[in-house]
Amino acid sequence: MSTIIYPSPIFGPIHSRRLGISLGINLLPADGKVCSFDCIYCECGFNKDHRPTLPMPTREQVSTKLEQQLKQMVSEGQLPDVLTFAGNGEPTCHPQFAAIIDDTIRLRDQYCPQAKVSVLSNSTMIHRQEVHDALMRVDNNILKLDTIDPIYINKVDQPGGTYDVQQIIERMKAFNGHIIIQTMFMRGEIKTEGGTESVDNTGEEFVAPWLEAVKAIQPQQVMVYTIDRETPTPGLLKATHEQLDTICHRVIEAGIPCTASY
Repeated sequence: MSTIIYPSPIFGPIHSRRLGISLGINLLPADGKVCSFDCIYCECGFNKDHRPTLPMPTREQVSTKLEQQLKQMVSEGQLPDVLTFAGNGEPTCHPQFAAIIDDTIRLRDQYCPQAKVSVLSNSTMIHRQEVHDALMRVDNNILKLDTIDPIYINKVDQPGGTYDVQQIIERMKAFNGHIIIQTMFMRGEIKTEGGTESVDNTGEEFVAPWLEAVKAIQPQQVMVYTIDRETPTPGLLKATHEQLDTICHRVIEAGIPCTASY
């Protein structure tokens, strides 16, 4: 089983398929995973296999480590394209998330004003007003919407609590276009108690209703992508270039910018 557990609170820089040279900000513990989803394709593995013993980094620790890293990058002449909140789970779970966003914007403006601040989120905390407002302040508010099919969501994304996709869509609309939708498309089958089940969401029965939801949300951009690293669940397969390109083209035809990452 493949697992990537990221250092905390700062990791990288790394080259992101979608964002360029990215300096990662991990608000979760350095020795485990904390997430409101338990996706079968997550590069960090399953929640149950990586229970952390360390606490989340404090606001002060994040700010101090980020400033140290940015000073070093400035001295080396290698500035990031983006400061990305990602890592070992869901960043908006951090109780000081909004304040950390403010600190990060301040440090970005001081050391690398051309860089974008991005947040990769699974959307489960956007009902919290302070999270919504903080995401409105970042450059790239990247929110997950893998499908609008509840059965598929429970099978693949595996939310840890109540997850109403229609409520998520309504809350996404409340960003008034200041949102980038990120969707994982993949193929394959997984073993279940009853045998095997498909996890292919590239077919019309998934794409068409998802596209209607995207049109209703009217995001500034859509990012469609597929599996890039080994997954904790066997049997998962990449969506093909042709499948991603077709989906991407349909989004563009709807008047919404879209990129595909293979």
